[in-house]
Amino acid sequence: MSSPRILVISSSTRPGRIGPAVATWLAAAIEADGRFAVDLADLAELDLPLMDEPNHPRQRRYVHDHTKAWSARVDAADAFFVITPEYNHSFPASIKNAVDYLHHEWANKPVAFASYGGVSGGLRAVTALKPVFTALRAMPIPEGVVIPNVFAQLLGGMFTPSAPNLEGLGLALDELARWTPALRVLRTGVAQAA
Repeated sequence: MSSPRILVISSSTRPGRIGPAVATWLAAAIEADGRFAVDLADLAELDLPLMDEPNHPRQRRYVHDHTKAWSARVDAADAFFVITPEYNHSFPASIKNAVDYLHHEWANKPVAFASYGGVSGGLRAVTALKPVFTALRAMPIPEGVVIPNVFAQLLGGMFTPSAPNLEGLGLALDELARWTPALRVLRTGVAQAA
């Protein structure tokens, strides 16, 4: 059986953003771990317009190519790792928009988070984002990567993880590796019952 597929989502679209530096490190670290095949999605490059589908996502009657392409990537994933900054005690609109484009594609899959920011390390963004995924029947896991004072870990545009970052990633990957096969069975059962 092939390795489960993890979709790493870099959610910041702001000019001068540091999300890609964190995403590059995270995707490489997950690949090096070897338990997941990695697909890295940068929402700035994806450039989804503000929700423009005429039909409710539950219907899966997408009319735009950008939605069909996004649906295929999310649907192909067995797990997710969302990278988010904290903007004004919450997450950026770009990740909410990307999540809201779809419905069934997120269900019964685990999701981990890497957050960054100032002193709080983006934890308030993750706290606000977890119920969004729960509403779509995704399974947010408690373990994750928290990066406080992220600018101190940037050198020449490259992100250098701290020992706590590496520990958080290891714990998150362990949990994702536990939840992914269990939820795959659930998705298969749901598909067979439909």
